[in-house]
Amino acid sequence: MTFSTRSLAPRDRVAAWERALSQVFVGLQVAVEGGRPWAGELTAERLGALQIATEEFGPGTILRSARSVAADPSTHILVRLQLEGTALLLQDGRTAELRPGQLAFHDARRPYRIVLPHRQRARVLMLPRALLRLEEGQLSAVTATVVDDTGEGAAALMLPLLRGLVDEVIRVDTVRRDDLARIAAEILATLALEQVSSRPAPALWERITASVQARLQDPGLAPQDIADQHGISLRYLHRLFQLQGTTVNAWVRTRRLEAAREELAQSGAAHRSIAAVAARWGFTNPSHFSRTFRETYGMSPVQWRGSNPGT
Repeated sequence: MTFSTRSLAPRDRVAAWERALSQVFVGLQVAVEGGRPWAGELTAERLGALQIATEEFGPGTILRSARSVAADPSTHILVRLQLEGTALLLQDGRTAELRPGQLAFHDARRPYRIVLPHRQRARVLMLPRALLRLEEGQLSAVTATVVDDTGEGAAALMLPLLRGLVDEVIRVDTVRRDDLARIAAEILATLALEQVSSRPAPALWERITASVQARLQDPGLAPQDIADQHGISLRYLHRLFQLQGTTVNAWVRTRRLEAAREELAQSGAAHRSIAAVAARWGFTNPSHFSRTFRETYGMSPVQWRGSNPGT
C-alpha cells in the first residue's frame, strides 16, 4: 500500500490521511495546525504476522482516543522506530521523546498520542501482542519508554541489528522476506523483555516520580535534592531515569510543560499572562519557556492558548 496527500486539495488532506493511517494501523485521528504546511506519505507491507510501514508526516498529532479504542478494538502492538526528526509518544502516563535511531512500543488496546513538532520520518512495525510473549502487566510497563543503543544491555547489540534487518526486509526478494520478518519479530520480543527486566523497583520509581510531580512548581528542584529525599546516590538516581529512557531534567521539563500546557488551555487561566503560567510551573525565564514549548509542541504558548475555545 502506498499513499500520499500531495496530490489532494488542502481541504481534503486531513480526512484522507486519517483514513489511510486507520486502514494501515488501527483507528486513529489526526490533527494539524491551521496555516502550517504539511504533507503525509505512507507505504506499508504485511509479511506474515509482521507489518512494516514507513510514515512521513508533520507537523501534526496522531491520536488513538478512548473512542477510537472502543470503535476499533485492535490488540496489536506497534513499534515506532524513528528515522528522521523527533516524535513525542505519550501512553500510560509516560512520554517518550524519540530521536533518530531510537524506538518505543505502544499498545493499540489503550489510548495514546504521538506529537510531531516538525516533519519527520519513521518506520512503524505492527505485530500481534502474543508474539512478544509478555504478561499484560509487563506490556503496560514497556510502552512509551525509549529504547536506544547507548547502554550496555542487549539493546546495544540488537537495536542496530533490527534497524539493518528492517531495511533489508524492504529491499530483498519475496522468498527471503518472511524469514527476515520472523527474525525481526524475535528481536522485538527480546528488546521488550529486556525493558521489563531492566525496570527499577516499581515502588521506588513511583515514590520518586510522585514526589517530583508534587514539586514541579519549585524552581529550585534539582537532582541532588531528589536523591537526598529518597536516600539514594545521585548516580543511582540518574541510572533509574536512564532505565526509563530519559533523564531527570528531561522528565521534569516534560511534566512542567504538560502542566503549563494544560493550564493555558483552561478558561479560568485566561487572565494569567504566559510568563505567570511559566513561572508557576518552575520556568524562571519566559523566553526559554516559549522556545522550549514551541520546540516540543510545534507552536508557541500564545498560539496554543488561542487555539482553545474559551481562553
